Amino acid sequence: MPTYDYRCNACGHAFELFQSMSEAVKRKCPECGKNKLERLIGMGAGVLFKGGGFYQTDYRSDSYKQAEAADQKASKPTTDKAAKKESPKKDKAAKPATKRKGSSSTGK
Repeated sequence: MPTYDYRCNACGHAFELFQSMSEAVKRKCPECGKNKLERLIGMGAGVLFKGGGFYQTDYRSDSYKQAEAADQKASKPTTDKAAKKESPKKDKAAKPATKRKGSSSTGK
């Protein structure tokens, strides 16, 4: 259930009211008793997750971070020369496409 802000246009009294969304808008001011109450457009509120179990995977433990760092060190190549040897060489002399006799590109 949301919290709504109200202000009385007669006396200027402002307050917050915790009420259901399906509940009717209040019109009578609790201070002066006049029907000049107006519901204001509020900024809203962020969602609050309370209790255990939320964001459990967002914050990793120190032991997890240490194991991840060890895995990254083990998977990196030891020198740049080893990385260059593993990369395939490109063929600089590319052959142009050849046309076959009796075939046409228009399909006629």
